Amino acid sequence: MEVLTFMVGPLGTNCFLVYSAETGESAIIDPGFVAERELERIMSQLEKLSLKLKYIINTHGHPDHVSGDLPLKERTKAKILIHHLDGDMLSEPEVYLPAYRFKPFKPDVELREGDEIRVGEHTLKVLHTPGHTMGSITLIGKDSAFTGDTLFAGSIGRVDLPHSSPRDMEYTLREKILTLPDELKVYPGHGPATVMGVEKRTNPFLVDLKRRGSLF
Repeated sequence: MEVLTFMVGPLGTNCFLVYSAETGESAIIDPGFVAERELERIMSQLEKLSLKLKYIINTHGHPDHVSGDLPLKERTKAKILIHHLDGDMLSEPEVYLPAYRFKPFKPDVELREGDEIRVGEHTLKVLHTPGHTMGSITLIGKDSAFTGDTLFAGSIGRVDLPHSSPRDMEYTLREKILTLPDELKVYPGHGPATVMGVEKRTNPFLVDLKRRGSLF
């Protein structure tokens, strides 16, 4: 699976274009853009690489990850996917991020734990990783993990926002994230990419969780 990263929106969200070079099928993960030029930049890459956009996948429902869903769908006819517990967030934009304005909309597909998303010959498996939001997901590929705002390089997502839960985040980190293979490359929702094994050894939240058994 090929991966291209675009940093978009006022909060510098990582928007990922994943695709099969063999079949030309592709998906966009977290298109949190607000500017027309950012949309055109993505469209230009799709055209340059002769890709057909099949899916628009949201790791969670916060505006800085979903604000570009509708414009991208209108241009490509791709289906919008999000976990069923965050689906309502698309029709009720959060008020605490006024820089992100979009018309309410509904997803085409509501995801659940264990669902598999096919992009050409590649598969992204849905891992439900609540904490930052109730419906946060991590997408697991053969050698990569798209963690949204659950896990960052050296940090984790906030749990003091509406729809957040410290208890859920602790469970997610202990039972889901720490059990993932060390060799997975981690593509987070913000900041640089990292490697799962590095995070297990050096991320202070994961280290503390392993040492104490709890975080909050």
